[in-house]
Amino acid sequence: MLTTHYVPGAPNWLDLGAPDVDAAAAYYAAVFGWTFQSAGPEGGGYGFFQLDGETVAAVGPLAEEGAGPAWTAYFHTADADATCKAVEQAGGRVRVAPMDVFTAGRLAMLTDPTGADFAVWQPGEVTGLDVVMEPSTLCWTELYATDAAAAKEFYGTVFSWSFQDMSMGGDLLYSIASAPGAGAGEDTAHGGILQLQQMHLDAGSTSEWHPYFGVTDCDASYHTATQHGGTPLIAPMDVPGIGRMAMLMDPAGAPFALLNGDRPKP
Repeated sequence: MLTTHYVPGAPNWLDLGAPDVDAAAAYYAAVFGWTFQSAGPEGGGYGFFQLDGETVAAVGPLAEEGAGPAWTAYFHTADADATCKAVEQAGGRVRVAPMDVFTAGRLAMLTDPTGADFAVWQPGEVTGLDVVMEPSTLCWTELYATDAAAAKEFYGTVFSWSFQDMSMGGDLLYSIASAPGAGAGEDTAHGGILQLQQMHLDAGSTSEWHPYFGVTDCDASYHTATQHGGTPLIAPMDVPGIGRMAMLMDPAGAPFALLNGDRPKP
């Protein structure tokens, strides 16, 4: 499960690239009750989504040329420079070379061989998000991949993730990813990888990571999210053994999901 006791390879930060930060802050305030705290004049418009004074995510203006609205998952690394080399050796791409963020930490922006964007965070004074696995906070990360086998090989090589497959019916498998480093017997699963089906590939779907946020009532949160301008992608549905989930895009077009219940279990 996700935890704030971050280990290498586990998600430790999450931010939203938005064309209008104020509009994004207003939307997520309505959906999750988040408040926005600016990083200050030196932050270039970047700021933090907070819940009861604790940082649960972040948001900033679109900074990369050609970038569209999207949530970016960051994974913990002890050495961002070394991870970038590993990414390139494994067939990925470094979009933004490692850079220091004042004294908070060091980041790099990357793309895996299937085309999914992600990032790494090397902690400095900021180790990561303050809280996860609570209502209105990050509870799972998921990759829809054009080539799930290639994605698993890549992340296994770069982050030493291990995978456990669970059947989604027919030949469809869901691969649960775990990062090494926690104590014996601890549940280290933090995300999943799912192969995009042929109809989605034919329609032009590309690989992407997206976050799941925990909610106490999936239907109510979905209603709120759509009433405030979100676009439905998957209406609330029960997933046996997992809970009730839904997926949508925020008003700017960034996809995210809601989950009422536990994250996937094999």
